[in-house]
Amino acid sequence: MTDDIFDFGFTAVTEDDLQVVETSRTYVQELEQKLEKVDKKALTIYNAIIPLLDNLRKNPEKEYILWPNRVSKIDAFQDKLLEILDGEDN
Repeated sequence: MTDDIFDFGFTAVTEDDLQVVETSRTYVQELEQKLEKVDKKALTIYNAIIPLLDNLRKNPEKEYILWPNRVSKIDAFQDKLLEILDGEDN
């Protein structure tokens, strides 16, 4: 009989090896959380921009767009986008 018959499928590792695995798992979990936040921000920005594009697409046969108070509305929209980007919970 050879020793291979009694291989139970485990390998001895050092405490340092286990620490590397645990550190890697923690790092991956942190990256997953950050990615979720970035995905949520990207979706929020997309949803904020689509109504603007839809409104600009309306009545394509007209050459001009009437946009009263354009500067203040654009400034407010820029502020909203910055709030989304800078926000922790967005």
